[in-house]
Amino acid sequence: MKKILYASALLIITCTFSSCEILGDGCQVCRTVSYDNGNPIAWGTEGEYCDEELLAIKAIPPSTVGGVTTYWECR
Repeated sequence: MKKILYASALLIITCTFSSCEILGDGCQVCRTVSYDNGNPIAWGTEGEYCDEELLAIKAIPPSTVGGVTTYWECR
C-alpha cells in the first residue's frame, strides 16, 4: 500500500513540474529574437506556451522597425 501511495505522490509531483509536456499537448518554449541584416542582435526571455496561447504566438507576423526584424522563435 505504501508503494502505491509513494508512486502516486511521485506522479503528481512530476506532473506539477512538467504540466504541459506530460499531457503531450504540443507545448513549446518560445522567445523573441531580433535580427539586423540577418544577424541576431537581441533575445527575449524564454517561456513555455501551450494550446491557444502557442497558436496565437505562432500567428504573429515578424515586425520590422528601422531595419531590425523581430520574430517569435519556438523550439
